[in-house]
Amino acid sequence: MADQELDFRKAKFLISAPDIAHLDQHLNAEQGIEIAFAGRSNAGKSSALNTLTEQKSLARTSKTPGRTQLINVFEINEHCRLVDLPGYGFAQVPLALKKKWQQALGEYLQERSSLAGVVVLMDVRHPLKDLDMQMIEWAVASELPVLALLTKADKLAQSARMKAVNEVRKKLAKFDKKVLVEPFSSMKGFGKPKVYNVLNSWYQNHMDTVETEASE
Repeated sequence: MADQELDFRKAKFLISAPDIAHLDQHLNAEQGIEIAFAGRSNAGKSSALNTLTEQKSLARTSKTPGRTQLINVFEINEHCRLVDLPGYGFAQVPLALKKKWQQALGEYLQERSSLAGVVVLMDVRHPLKDLDMQMIEWAVASELPVLALLTKADKLAQSARMKAVNEVRKKLAKFDKKVLVEPFSSMKGFGKPKVYNVLNSWYQNHMDTVETEASE
Protein backbone atom coordinates (compact mmCIF):
# COMPACT_ATOMS: atom_id res chain seq x y z
CA MET A 1 0.00 0.00 0.00
CA ALA A 2 1.07 3.60 -0.43
CA ASP A 3 2.78 5.18 2.55
CA GLN A 4 0.46 7.04 4.88
CA GLU A 5 1.63 9.58 7.43
CA LEU A 6 -0.27 10.03 10.65
CA ASP A 7 -1.63 13.48 11.47
CA PHE A 8 -1.13 13.53 15.23
CA ARG A 9 -3.01 16.84 15.50
CA LYS A 10 -6.23 14.89 14.81
CA ALA A 11 -5.87 12.82 17.96
CA LYS A 12 -9.01 12.75 20.10
CA PHE A 13 -9.97 11.00 23.32
CA LEU A 14 -11.62 7.64 22.71
CA ILE A 15 -11.91 5.67 25.94
CA SER A 16 -10.50 5.10 29.44
CA ALA A 17 -10.14 1.66 30.96
CA PRO A 18 -9.15 0.67 34.51
CA ASP A 19 -7.20 -2.37 33.33
CA ILE A 20 -6.23 -4.47 30.32
CA ALA A 21 -9.29 -6.73 30.61
CA HIS A 22 -11.65 -3.78 30.28
CA LEU A 23 -9.63 -2.45 27.36
CA ASP A 24 -10.01 -5.80 25.56
CA GLN A 25 -13.77 -5.69 26.14
CA HIS A 26 -14.18 -2.29 24.51
CA LEU A 27 -11.49 -2.38 21.82
CA ASN A 28 -10.93 -5.47 19.69
CA ALA A 29 -7.21 -6.22 19.67
CA GLU A 30 -7.58 -7.68 16.19
CA GLN A 31 -8.70 -4.34 14.76
CA GLY A 32 -6.59 -1.25 14.39
CA ILE A 33 -3.04 -0.40 15.34
CA GLU A 34 -1.88 0.79 18.76
CA ILE A 35 1.23 2.67 19.80
CA ALA A 36 1.73 2.61 23.57
CA PHE A 37 3.33 5.32 25.71
CA ALA A 38 4.77 4.17 29.02
CA GLY A 39 6.97 5.69 31.67
CA ARG A 40 7.50 6.57 35.30
CA SER A 41 4.87 8.86 36.75
CA ASN A 42 7.22 11.85 36.72
CA ALA A 43 8.72 11.29 33.26
CA GLY A 44 6.59 13.94 31.51
CA LYS A 45 4.48 11.48 29.54
CA SER A 46 1.30 13.59 29.41
CA SER A 47 3.24 16.71 28.40
CA ALA A 48 4.96 14.78 25.62
CA LEU A 49 1.64 13.51 24.25
CA ASN A 50 0.22 17.03 24.30
CA THR A 51 3.29 18.38 22.50
CA LEU A 52 3.24 15.66 19.83
CA THR A 53 -0.46 16.20 19.12
CA GLU A 54 -0.17 20.00 19.40
CA GLN A 55 -3.03 20.01 21.89
CA LYS A 56 -2.71 21.66 25.29
CA SER A 57 -4.94 19.31 27.25
CA LEU A 58 -5.39 16.08 25.30
CA ALA A 59 -3.60 14.17 28.05
CA ARG A 60 -4.20 15.54 31.52
CA THR A 61 -1.12 16.70 33.37
CA SER A 62 -1.00 16.78 37.14
CA LYS A 63 1.24 18.30 39.79
CA THR A 64 0.82 15.00 41.66
CA PRO A 65 2.62 12.32 39.61
CA GLY A 66 0.90 8.95 39.51
CA ARG A 67 -2.55 10.23 40.39
CA THR A 68 -4.29 8.59 37.44
CA GLN A 69 -4.30 4.82 37.13
CA LEU A 70 -6.40 4.60 33.99
CA ILE A 71 -5.40 3.47 30.51
CA ASN A 72 -6.34 6.37 28.25
CA VAL A 73 -6.80 5.72 24.53
CA PHE A 74 -6.70 8.42 21.84
CA GLU A 75 -7.74 7.89 18.25
CA ILE A 76 -5.75 9.46 15.41
CA ASN A 77 -7.76 7.89 12.61
CA GLU A 78 -9.96 4.84 12.12
CA HIS A 79 -6.87 2.61 12.02
CA CYS A 80 -4.48 4.04 14.61
CA ARG A 81 -4.67 4.69 18.34
CA LEU A 82 -2.28 6.07 20.94
CA VAL A 83 -2.48 4.24 24.27
CA ASP A 84 -1.40 6.21 27.33
CA LEU A 85 -0.51 3.64 29.99
CA PRO A 86 -0.60 4.66 33.68
CA GLY A 87 2.65 5.94 35.08
CA TYR A 88 4.63 3.41 37.11
CA GLY A 89 7.11 3.51 39.96
CA PHE A 90 5.77 6.53 41.85
CA ALA A 91 2.06 6.21 42.56
CA GLN A 92 1.10 5.80 46.22
CA VAL A 93 -0.92 2.60 45.84
CA PRO A 94 -0.87 -0.69 47.79
CA LEU A 95 1.85 -3.17 46.85
CA ALA A 96 -0.72 -5.81 45.89
CA LEU A 97 -2.30 -3.40 43.40
CA LYS A 98 1.10 -2.54 41.96
CA LYS A 99 1.85 -6.23 41.42
CA LYS A 100 -1.54 -6.81 39.81
CA TRP A 101 -1.01 -3.88 37.44
CA GLN A 102 2.54 -5.01 36.67
CA GLN A 103 1.25 -8.45 35.66
CA ALA A 104 -1.51 -6.95 33.50
CA LEU A 105 0.97 -4.62 31.84
CA GLY A 106 3.21 -7.53 30.92
CA GLU A 107 0.23 -9.36 29.43
CA TYR A 108 -0.69 -6.28 27.38
CA LEU A 109 2.80 -5.97 25.93
CA GLN A 110 3.10 -9.68 25.20
CA GLU A 111 -0.38 -10.50 23.94
CA ARG A 112 -2.00 -7.41 22.41
CA SER A 113 -1.84 -8.21 18.68
CA SER A 114 -2.69 -4.65 17.61
CA LEU A 115 0.37 -3.22 19.38
CA ALA A 116 2.89 -1.85 16.86
CA GLY A 117 5.50 -0.37 19.19
CA VAL A 118 6.22 1.10 22.61
CA VAL A 119 7.54 4.53 23.52
CA VAL A 120 9.25 4.38 26.93
CA LEU A 121 9.64 7.88 28.31
CA MET A 122 12.39 8.64 30.82
CA ASP A 123 13.69 11.85 32.37
CA VAL A 124 17.05 12.37 30.63
CA ARG A 125 18.58 13.14 34.04
CA HIS A 126 17.39 9.86 35.60
CA PRO A 127 17.08 7.21 32.87
CA LEU A 128 16.99 3.42 32.94
CA LYS A 129 15.58 2.74 36.38
CA ASP A 130 14.70 -0.89 37.10
CA LEU A 131 11.08 -0.59 35.91
CA ASP A 132 12.20 1.23 32.75
CA MET A 133 14.53 -1.65 31.91
CA GLN A 134 11.80 -4.17 32.68
CA MET A 135 9.43 -2.36 30.31
CA ILE A 136 12.04 -2.33 27.54
CA GLU A 137 12.93 -5.99 28.08
CA TRP A 138 9.24 -7.00 27.99
CA ALA A 139 8.73 -5.18 24.71
CA VAL A 140 11.87 -6.57 23.06
CA ALA A 141 10.97 -10.09 24.21
CA SER A 142 7.58 -9.57 22.53
CA GLU A 143 9.38 -8.55 19.31
CA LEU A 144 8.08 -4.99 19.54
CA PRO A 145 10.17 -1.99 18.47
CA VAL A 146 10.97 0.47 21.25
CA LEU A 147 11.70 4.18 21.29
CA ALA A 148 13.43 5.23 24.50
CA LEU A 149 12.47 8.90 24.63
CA LEU A 150 14.61 10.96 26.98
CA THR A 151 12.33 13.76 28.11
CA LYS A 152 13.02 17.13 29.75
CA ALA A 153 16.13 17.38 27.59
CA ASP A 154 16.02 21.18 27.81
CA LYS A 155 17.05 20.83 31.48
CA LEU A 156 20.59 19.96 30.36
CA ALA A 157 23.14 21.89 28.37
CA GLN A 158 23.77 20.45 24.91
CA SER A 159 27.03 18.74 25.83
CA ALA A 160 25.55 17.15 28.96
CA ARG A 161 22.43 16.16 27.03
CA MET A 162 24.37 14.36 24.30
CA LYS A 163 26.54 12.67 26.91
CA ALA A 164 23.42 11.35 28.64
CA VAL A 165 21.90 10.19 25.33
CA ASN A 166 25.08 8.41 24.30
CA GLU A 167 25.35 6.67 27.69
CA VAL A 168 21.79 5.35 27.36
CA ARG A 169 22.46 4.21 23.78
CA LYS A 170 25.55 2.35 24.99
CA LYS A 171 23.63 0.61 27.77
CA LEU A 172 20.85 -0.42 25.37
CA ALA A 173 23.19 -1.53 22.58
CA LYS A 174 22.77 -5.12 23.80
CA PHE A 175 19.31 -5.12 22.22
CA ASP A 176 20.92 -4.99 18.77
CA LYS A 177 19.25 -1.82 17.42
CA LYS A 178 15.76 -2.95 18.46
CA VAL A 179 15.65 0.07 20.77
CA LEU A 180 16.07 3.61 19.43
CA VAL A 181 17.13 6.40 21.80
CA GLU A 182 16.25 10.07 21.20
CA PRO A 183 16.20 13.26 23.32
CA PHE A 184 12.96 15.21 23.59
CA SER A 185 11.68 18.42 25.14
CA SER A 186 8.00 19.24 25.56
CA MET A 187 8.96 22.72 26.74
CA LYS A 188 11.14 23.58 23.75
CA GLY A 189 9.51 21.24 21.24
CA PHE A 190 12.73 19.74 19.91
CA GLY A 191 12.86 16.08 18.99
CA LYS A 192 9.36 16.05 17.47
CA PRO A 193 10.39 15.31 13.84
CA LYS A 194 12.35 12.21 14.83
CA VAL A 195 9.50 10.92 16.99
CA TYR A 196 7.05 11.44 14.11
CA ASN A 197 9.35 9.52 11.76
CA VAL A 198 9.63 6.58 14.16
CA LEU A 199 5.91 6.34 14.90
CA ASN A 200 4.97 6.66 11.23
CA SER A 201 7.38 3.84 10.35
CA TRP A 202 5.84 1.61 13.03
CA TYR A 203 2.36 2.39 11.75
CA GLN A 204 3.31 1.70 8.15
CA ASN A 205 5.18 -1.51 8.95
CA HIS A 206 2.26 -2.85 10.95
CA MET A 207 -0.20 -1.95 8.20
CA ASP A 208 1.98 -3.72 5.64
CA THR A 209 2.24 -6.81 7.84
CA VAL A 210 -1.52 -6.98 8.34
CA GLU A 211 -2.13 -6.64 4.61
CA THR A 212 0.45 -9.33 3.80
CA GLU A 213 -1.08 -11.78 6.27
CA ALA A 214 -4.56 -11.05 4.94
CA SER A 215 -3.50 -11.82 1.35
CA GLU A 216 -1.85 -15.14 2.19
